[in-house]
Amino acid sequence: MPKDDHLGTGLEAIFGPDLTNIIDDIQNNSEMADQYGRKVTLKIDEIRMNPYQPRHVFDETKLNELADSIREHGVFTPVLVRKSAAGYELIAGERRVKASKIAGREEIPAIVVDFNDEQMMEISLLENIQREDLNAIEEANAYKQLMDNMGYTQEELSKKIGKSREYIANSLRLLKLPKFIQKLVEEGTLSMGQARPLITIESESDARKIADKTIKDGLSVRAVENLVRTFKTPSMHYEPVRQSDNHILDVQKNLQRKLGTRVRISGSSINISYSSTADLNRILELIGYEETE
Repeated sequence: MPKDDHLGTGLEAIFGPDLTNIIDDIQNNSEMADQYGRKVTLKIDEIRMNPYQPRHVFDETKLNELADSIREHGVFTPVLVRKSAAGYELIAGERRVKASKIAGREEIPAIVVDFNDEQMMEISLLENIQREDLNAIEEANAYKQLMDNMGYTQEELSKKIGKSREYIANSLRLLKLPKFIQKLVEEGTLSMGQARPLITIESESDARKIADKTIKDGLSVRAVENLVRTFKTPSMHYEPVRQSDNHILDVQKNLQRKLGTRVRISGSSINISYSSTADLNRILELIGYEETE
């Protein structure tokens, strides 16, 4: 069991900076396990999930593969838990617990350690970040929790996790995305590159339209960036027109959204803007243009 003077101490003072490897050693190395906790076999029903777990999306295919392995071989690596008023709280090993349930197991090997709330939160967030198995939204939320609850500045967090302050700042900006966009990223329906330009869209309605079109048409990151510009550029705002011109206005508006660039219909001509040769080729591809010999 840990010494009493560990309580209230930052994890780095206990484990050093290489948290992920130390946690692995505690779970896999008998000497380390004896130093920091006690080994037990627990009823899975006695274990509550970690309230500070930043990871919310688990790959169902990989979970089922792990469950198949557990059915055949059992759980080799104990999970990490702490005693609570009602049973135990999980610190590390949620995939093993979930897969064990799928496999129909009632018990799981565990190591009980004596961490306070602050240490439990820090170890849960930092371990997941260091393993780099969080999606971009989960990672951003983990940074926010560490800063809000542990009082870290971006600079302090940068040094602790080995990423630049700019990287952390850009990650945190993702939390400005509407919640439904964040969910699409967590589910893998939108890539981070596709979602990032939507941060600058103030209207959630416009953000949803762009997201829907991006998913439906499989737009590239560059095409999404161009489409966002059509929603943001002041010159794209429509001036009042005569009632008889409404049909032309609708056609112009739909073309702009389909092509992801500025379109003007005037008189008997249609003007389509492009920013580069690559952008022109993208537009030509969208309208089905084919070169002839």
